[in-house]
Amino acid sequence: MKAIVSDIHANVAAWEAVKKDLKSHNITDIISLGDLVGYGPEPVEIIDQAMEFRINLMGNHDEAVVFEPVGFNYRALTAIRWTKKSLTGGLFGFKNKKRMSFLKGLKLTHREDGALLVHGSPREPTTEYILKHDALGAGQGVPEAIKKLNDIFGQFEDLCFVGHTHIPCVIDQEFRYQTEKELEYEFKAEKGKKYIINVGSVGQPRDRDTRACYVIWDDRKFIWRRVEYDVTGTARKIRGLKELDDYNADRLEQGV
Repeated sequence: MKAIVSDIHANVAAWEAVKKDLKSHNITDIISLGDLVGYGPEPVEIIDQAMEFRINLMGNHDEAVVFEPVGFNYRALTAIRWTKKSLTGGLFGFKNKKRMSFLKGLKLTHREDGALLVHGSPREPTTEYILKHDALGAGQGVPEAIKKLNDIFGQFEDLCFVGHTHIPCVIDQEFRYQTEKELEYEFKAEKGKKYIINVGSVGQPRDRDTRACYVIWDDRKFIWRRVEYDVTGTARKIRGLKELDDYNADRLEQGV
């Protein structure tokens, strides 16, 4: 068994709760789909822990910190700028240089056991969203949605794991969209069929469930784990940093 995590977003309390849950399942093999940083108050601590993961992919926030931010709203952009400042020079210049080098070296994609793993989508690994809206539109015969999903499904042979939207779900080739709750937190992939599996977000869920979310990968079976953590504590830390917008804390508390 192994764990697939995504979108930790500099949230140590959420990650520590997930790490404890992983330990209870004797899982040490961890794959991250990116966005270690952004929004949250503890980018340094999360990067240091992520260096121990077996696989780390690049998310759009990670990319923005080491290169240039493009297309971010004001709240996300201020967090990226603060994160970049936190990882540049200072008293821990050598360690920060190592952290920035780590972020810069993150892979865009990874293939394993017949699966493609990316942050956003196979077409645009760090930036493209695969949304419920796409699946519903394709199911209703909207040409643009059908073209988009058919193109995405054509990029992989079996399974594709993504994060980025922060909303856990499964989309199949018939354009059916199912949340992890509708699936009762467990899904078994049929052989010969293709699926997009969104693993949700550890550090900033957006499905109105404030609990951290990740997936246990056990052969063809996938289990979403929802883990309680100290949301209030992380929100308090965000509000305590003038460089971070309070809305980032509000979202954590609301699960949006």
